[in-house]
Amino acid sequence: MALDRLLSSGRVLAPLLPPGGARAAVLSVPDVARPYVVAALANLGHGRPVVAVTPTQADAEHLAHDVAAYLGRQSVATFPAWETLPFERVSPAVETMGRRLEAVWRLRHDPPKVLVAAVRALVQRLGPHVEDSEPILVRPGERVDLDELLGRLVRMGYRREHQVEHRGEVAVRGSIVDVYPSTGDVPVRIDLWGDEVERLTAFDVADQRSKDDLAEACIFGARELVPTDEVRARAKELIAAEPWGREQWERLSEGLLFEGMESWLPWLTQPPGSGVAQHVLPDLLPDDSLVLLFEPGRLRDRAAEVLDEEQALAASLATTWGVPGGDLPRLHLSFERLLAHTTAPAWTITSVPTPGAAEVTAFHATAWEPVAGDPDAVTRHVQRLLADRYRIVVAADGAGSSGRRSGAMIPASARLRARRAALPAPSAATTMR
Repeated sequence: MALDRLLSSGRVLAPLLPPGGARAAVLSVPDVARPYVVAALANLGHGRPVVAVTPTQADAEHLAHDVAAYLGRQSVATFPAWETLPFERVSPAVETMGRRLEAVWRLRHDPPKVLVAAVRALVQRLGPHVEDSEPILVRPGERVDLDELLGRLVRMGYRREHQVEHRGEVAVRGSIVDVYPSTGDVPVRIDLWGDEVERLTAFDVADQRSKDDLAEACIFGARELVPTDEVRARAKELIAAEPWGREQWERLSEGLLFEGMESWLPWLTQPPGSGVAQHVLPDLLPDDSLVLLFEPGRLRDRAAEVLDEEQALAASLATTWGVPGGDLPRLHLSFERLLAHTTAPAWTITSVPTPGAAEVTAFHATAWEPVAGDPDAVTRHVQRLLADRYRIVVAADGAGSSGRRSGAMIPASARLRARRAALPAPSAATTMR
């Protein structure tokens, strides 16, 4: 049996994990085994999507990369945080905003098996009406109105340029439309014959020459904040209510797109009854999702750090900007707000069981020696483990019993009642390095 099929076997972890409908559970999983456990949960249908929340962006990127090794890239999505500071008057990267819009769209239309995000990304307010954002799909042979296409791209935040070189740009030369999608690796050229897409290709930024033919182009927005009617109305109200920011409010009320406009998002989503929704990504999760909170203590601390940093920056800028009362609305919400408006179950993933926790599913892991020149040796080793070479120990109320069970991919897994006393020594070793 191939190693990837061996690792994705549904019989491996199913007997050891909490029931899929459990509202809360605690899993003690070593770092090395976490990608496998997340992938197994997704394959076993414990939630769609499985949302993995990590303390940092680096943690999120590493986990997404490793989980994709089991599930494939198309089954794993990330929801990045803005890399800019609140109130900085600098727009986040076009790719960042595009990936966020793509993740929100996929949640509604085709949820990925796994969605990975740092806690900072999830406690940040979403742009107004991002859940209504739709990508532009272009295929050869379809009919496209050129003026309508350009107008929609501009409203989605794309900048018209003489020549496309960067994400978020669009250029027109006669019946040819060049656009660099916010989430794309290469720019796209749309050749029109009248109002029909005659040819759709990728092209090279360096020499502007067409290369490979494309079957489809999916173009997501280039800005997370766009001046909808509600946003423009709210900005118009701010001209009188917050005169210190009149220049910004006037530009927003006129529907203009400008660098750093995202800095003003907190004002546009702040007051109840403003007509603009105030929400975070977990509010949009399907009911059958499963949220995995990796190291909740670190998550809470990181969310608190983000709020403290924003508060200190707001206090300084309020004086500089001459804001009456010195109170600026916040871009980020508290950790307690994170799951307040979702019914999705939330499970905890820790390195060691939390003292006082009611019940924990614990996984132990060690590594084997590297195999050089014989890839099949890895598969044979895993097959020996599945042939019930190792034991599973179940401990409850201080009394332990041991038995043999076949099909345990991480064979030292055990359900046990956590106690303040130290855990018993691992009874076996998983075969991951």
